[in-house]
Amino acid sequence: MRKETQKLLVLSLLGLFSASLTAQQKAKKDTIKGLDEVVVTALGIKRHDKSLGYSTQTVTSEEILRTQNNNWAQALEGKVAGLKIQTAGAGPLGTSRITLRGDISMNMGNNDALIVVDGVPLSGKKTGTGTSAYGAGSGGDLPIDYGDSFNSINPDDIESISILKGPTASALYGSRGSRGAIMITTKSGKSRKGKVQVAFNSYSSYDSVLKWPDYQYEYGQGTQQKDKNGNYYYSYGPSVDGINTGSTSSAFGPKFDGQYYFQYDPNIEGQSLERQLWRPYKNNIKDFWQVGSNYSNSLSVEHSNETTAFRTSLSYLKNEWMMPNTGLDRFNAALSLDHKLSSRLKIGTKINFSQTKSDNLPATGYNNQSISYFMIFQNPNVDLAWYRPIWKKGQEQVDQVHPFSSYIDNPYLIAYENLNGTNKKTITGNINISYQLAKNLDVAYKTGLEWNNELRTQRRPWSSANYAKGYYREQYIRYMDLNNDVLFTYKNKFGNIGVTASAGGNIRYHEYTMNDYRGNGLNKAGLYQLSNAMQVEYKLPKPNDNQVNSVYALANFSYKDMIFLDVTARNDWSSTLPAHNRSYFYPSVSSSFILSDIFKLKSDNLNFWKLRLSWSKVGNDTYTYMLDKYYENSGFVGSVEAPLLYPNPNLKPEMITNIEGGMDFTLLKNRLTFNFTAYQNNSKDQSIIIPMLYETGYNKRIINAGELRNRGIEMTLNAYPIKNKNFSWSVNANWSMNRNKIISLPEEYNGKPYTMGSIGGVVFYDAVVGGSLGDIYGAGLVYSPDGQVVYDAKDGLTAKSTEMKKIGNAYPKWRAGLQNEFRYKNITVSFSFDGQYKGIAYSHSHHKMSEQGKLTHTLAGRDNPGGLIVGQGVVQNPDGTFSPNTKGIPVSAYYGDYYRRANVETNSFDTSYLKLRDARISYSFPKSIVEPLKLTDITLAVFGRNLWMWTKFPLFDPEAATLDDSTITPGVEMGQLPQARTIGFQLNVKF
Repeated sequence: MRKETQKLLVLSLLGLFSASLTAQQKAKKDTIKGLDEVVVTALGIKRHDKSLGYSTQTVTSEEILRTQNNNWAQALEGKVAGLKIQTAGAGPLGTSRITLRGDISMNMGNNDALIVVDGVPLSGKKTGTGTSAYGAGSGGDLPIDYGDSFNSINPDDIESISILKGPTASALYGSRGSRGAIMITTKSGKSRKGKVQVAFNSYSSYDSVLKWPDYQYEYGQGTQQKDKNGNYYYSYGPSVDGINTGSTSSAFGPKFDGQYYFQYDPNIEGQSLERQLWRPYKNNIKDFWQVGSNYSNSLSVEHSNETTAFRTSLSYLKNEWMMPNTGLDRFNAALSLDHKLSSRLKIGTKINFSQTKSDNLPATGYNNQSISYFMIFQNPNVDLAWYRPIWKKGQEQVDQVHPFSSYIDNPYLIAYENLNGTNKKTITGNINISYQLAKNLDVAYKTGLEWNNELRTQRRPWSSANYAKGYYREQYIRYMDLNNDVLFTYKNKFGNIGVTASAGGNIRYHEYTMNDYRGNGLNKAGLYQLSNAMQVEYKLPKPNDNQVNSVYALANFSYKDMIFLDVTARNDWSSTLPAHNRSYFYPSVSSSFILSDIFKLKSDNLNFWKLRLSWSKVGNDTYTYMLDKYYENSGFVGSVEAPLLYPNPNLKPEMITNIEGGMDFTLLKNRLTFNFTAYQNNSKDQSIIIPMLYETGYNKRIINAGELRNRGIEMTLNAYPIKNKNFSWSVNANWSMNRNKIISLPEEYNGKPYTMGSIGGVVFYDAVVGGSLGDIYGAGLVYSPDGQVVYDAKDGLTAKSTEMKKIGNAYPKWRAGLQNEFRYKNITVSFSFDGQYKGIAYSHSHHKMSEQGKLTHTLAGRDNPGGLIVGQGVVQNPDGTFSPNTKGIPVSAYYGDYYRRANVETNSFDTSYLKLRDARISYSFPKSIVEPLKLTDITLAVFGRNLWMWTKFPLFDPEAATLDDSTITPGVEMGQLPQARTIGFQLNVKF
């Protein structure tokens, strides 16, 4: 082939796919030539995908910015096999529980993947309010999603995200890499090659509630109370019609049928002087919520030449959430600089600064002061406008308007007076230096920092449900995570054998402190200062520091670029473990075989065939301060409390063993790529906290025990059904399943379940040998041998069992995602679906609204004679046989019992779903328009997120989880806030 008839094609596909190849002019224009993905692996080392013996997946900046998520993590949902992004539905920050390949720890808050930004591992430290999600009537406060350091990452600054799915892939990160790692690389400007580029990205988006519960508006407030004539009636306060029926939260009152009753009159703040029309207010919950908005502008400048690469960016996000008077402002600044001082010496730095401010973030959970609580208790006959004044006349800041119950806060007081503020500053960054010691030997040093400083405030006014005289709190939270790494690297090739060997070490130091001041009661209403508090409760700052020292080594061998072998080894010394167990060693080995080259199988139909095999053992340390007795901080200034945890001076590290195998295929002239992976993880000697008898002076102790096993399958498919000059269609699909099994538990349980956690005192996550993590236990129905519900013959209510039963599992059988992208000339259309099959979630809101008759399914039986209903089932006779149930009971009693809070079975639902996760239409202006304006690119786009959903789950979102203090617990809906449907507009301009 003549040289002049050849071309060097450098393809760039989705940002990180690159290949250099020689193509004939006769090559078809609709083919994709051999692509080899570049993957950022542990320690920030870039590797070609074909050399890796474990599974990875890459998501590019284009995919992340396609629908402009405020939280970058949510852009990954449904796009990566084995990855689950779980939020608690707790507000605009959307703090996520990010897991890879299921849970491997019995501590539900200890399963998150490691997040690494530009080689700096982030701690993922979350600080809650110290309160549980279920707290109605407890006199305390409630959880608030204040976010974490992950929330502060600006999506516009992300260049790519590499997902290292298993422990083998992330073993070099030690304990924190045992659950997989997500490697974020931010933009650096290195690709500009002598050019300066200025980029401006602006978007506006608008949020509305995607899905509402199926509220009923046929019957109003009441409990089937009858007047002296035997008719159902309503009376706000006692009247000539009868006793007061206006203080109940139930909606088993009279049907809306044109009648008139004495009702609440907002003008006199009491009973109306005359009877008023009995009517429903069908938007008295929905109208409280507004259209939320997001406005974001980002400006970046980047440049590179032979010696220097530079990029800087500024961005500002303004969010007004769907709940009135809630939202946030976020400012980001980033700097990246790489400079070659000489042919041997290079230096670089990346710094990211973020400040998140909010006057008010919404609270969540089932608590008198949450908006979720109000939505549950709002009755069909109550006009939302009656609450709008907030304060009673002449009682501003002293006594609120809540005419139907003093236990339920006014929704506008919750929005405009119960304020949860934050001012959080975050810095992440690194400084790196590399020097070429010899021709084949380099040394690199990197220091990385994560620093957070946050002030939180919480205000509760006079007359609030849990604080009659008000409340004010200030929290000062500071933490720092400092990593220092040095790495020596040797590269050489001996004939057909390539060798890369590295050795180095790491020192990680983590420091955390929190000052907590609580003002219980305010001397002057509406003045929120600690100096105005009746009583100040101050806890001395409790330290939470730890250090891990590490040495590690890795070696990569290749033979003819067809066979690859990786070996790694790491030893850690953790301050959280006793001296005799502090040192723990763990290795990994992985291999990759390019079978298409080894067996010379390449053809137009089979372009690439690879076999992957890997094995690893990864150590994990434990919680801080578990080895000795330490006094706890007391709420009384200058005092301490005796510890309730009995320490264990003989703790040892947990060990996680992983085996993985898989194959990668590229077919049909590289139009079709298929990846298959199977894996098994075993986790032994977990740090488990178990209860103790109070007579010992403690209530719990920590031990090493238990073994878990995860097995799973992952499949991904990438295809180009059509690709030519003017039109292309690409398809990406993934499917994954994970099966968890509990192999053993502490000997102390002797076959009994170990309760890992509970929510609301009714939902229990019990570990049973042979069972799985995520198994939900609780009270349920009693069934006859032929499967019918058993009722009590005396009272007509459901029969009650004294034993807890397994209701189901919080995790699905499998998950899948599908992305499509169509490009026609300058127009691009893309959309993404994802879904899951099975899994259950308990809904506390469903329990309460069913018990109170607020949902349409509770209409059944209301028109029956006498308002009685007979439960469908049987009763047990004295001789042990069964006969049909014939006992009629009031409708209100039936639904109150059948859907009672403790009946986990009747309030748990299948969480299968299918979502249109995102969609986008964009238009890039042609050069004939752009170049006269002295621009390089102008793109306009319309996008949407969560545009459509199919599910049988009755509440807001089947991806239900609860924010309990700072832990996101899947499988329970406890006062969840509505999910948003988003539609937006985007403008990208490049100079």
